[in-house]
Amino acid sequence: MRKQKSGTIVNISSAAGRFGFPGQSAYISTKFAVEGLTESTSYELEPFDIRIVLIEPGVIKTNFVDGMVIARKSQDPKSPYSQIIQKMTTGFEELMKNGSPPDLVAKMVLNAATNENPNLRYLAGNDVEQWVRNKRIMSDEEFYKMMKQNLMI
Repeated sequence: MRKQKSGTIVNISSAAGRFGFPGQSAYISTKFAVEGLTESTSYELEPFDIRIVLIEPGVIKTNFVDGMVIARKSQDPKSPYSQIIQKMTTGFEELMKNGSPPDLVAKMVLNAATNENPNLRYLAGNDVEQWVRNKRIMSDEEFYKMMKQNLMI
């Protein structure tokens, strides 16, 4: 890309790269890392006319929940985390019912990859757009309470 003095790199992050929520700390920390890496790299690649963009999906109707790995110890009813994990799983399953279709993400990737002047970030899904909007206008305490209510039914 440097040799041809052009190109676009598309990274897939998540709404989870913008804010934390219960029960997925390891997953969320990787998304925060992708956000930081992409934003920092955008400065480094700009002189070479290489663009880098982030696609930030919200809840997408996939088999994501089926693939979740939850620590066995946290599922033990004696674990202090078992209630949190159960509530988070139930809350996420509820959110999945109204999730966006996977082709929304695919279309955003195509748009970002073919756009001559792409944005740094693309939000994918109504849920993530609402969450990001709320994060901007709410206090930390209000946002925390909202996320807790939405994800810990």
